[in-house]
Amino acid sequence: MADDNALNAQWLQPIDTFMAYLRHEKQYSAHTLSQYRTQLLQAAHYFAPNATDWLAVSSEQIRRYSMHLRGKQYNPRSINLKLSCIRSLYKYLKAKHSPNSAFTNPGDTIRGPKFDKPLPKNLDVDQMAQLLSINDDDILAIRDKAMMELMYSSGLRISELVNVNIGDIRDGEIRVLGKGNKERIIPVGGKALQALERWLLLRSQFSSEGEMAVFLSKRKQRISIRHVRERMKEWGIKQGISTPIHPHKLRHSFASHMLESSGDLRAIQEMLGHTSLSATQVYTHLDFQHLAKVYDQAHPRAKKRPSKED
Repeated sequence: MADDNALNAQWLQPIDTFMAYLRHEKQYSAHTLSQYRTQLLQAAHYFAPNATDWLAVSSEQIRRYSMHLRGKQYNPRSINLKLSCIRSLYKYLKAKHSPNSAFTNPGDTIRGPKFDKPLPKNLDVDQMAQLLSINDDDILAIRDKAMMELMYSSGLRISELVNVNIGDIRDGEIRVLGKGNKERIIPVGGKALQALERWLLLRSQFSSEGEMAVFLSKRKQRISIRHVRERMKEWGIKQGISTPIHPHKLRHSFASHMLESSGDLRAIQEMLGHTSLSATQVYTHLDFQHLAKVYDQAHPRAKKRPSKED
């Protein structure tokens, strides 16, 4: 990509104000903000030779940009991400700067190539038990077990886990602030409470005066998202799990195991903090896959199901 200095203020300023909006009002993570900025700068470099600013870009130019990305061999998921970022920027510009004007979002009618969304991968109950069967007395192991037990117990996002403070967990429940700064209360299971109690007895060894974070690093500060990812990856290897372990996999496992046991999609939606039921419904596909596998293996007159390619 060309140097950002090649873009003038008419292209850069809307991106900067949009980033500030996503950071402060939408509470997006640093990783998501970086993704948005990268995609929008790439688009601006493409549009700039033929348009004076974002408001001068036409639907046809965005359509040509989509075709340009296909020609560059970007995969369908990446192209859809880039187009989604462009649509989001225009939605912001419409709402904040010209809500009553005739301006329409030039990206609204542009759709990227179709692609199959992969189902979220989760651990089965036995793998989950294997991962969490940590018996080390090392303080880091005790902390890490408490983190993983809590994530699996309550289906937390990694950002919600690292932001948990002393006082957020009480009476067998946890209060978290999710996406969009929305608060929700989630039950915490007995195993997780036991692991947390053990960690909190040792937490003072890592805490400095006035520190409110539940989970801390050896540097006596709130543990980082990257550190959590690294530790969970290490534990997956150490515990002999055949598939790579990352924090979101524990959240997926929580959701799929809860659905298998309860079938209550609405309750799971509330606990996950999904704003729409459609985001939660992906787990019904996981549940059906599990049931179909059991059926095919157990029923004496079952026959192999045709694949999508058949």
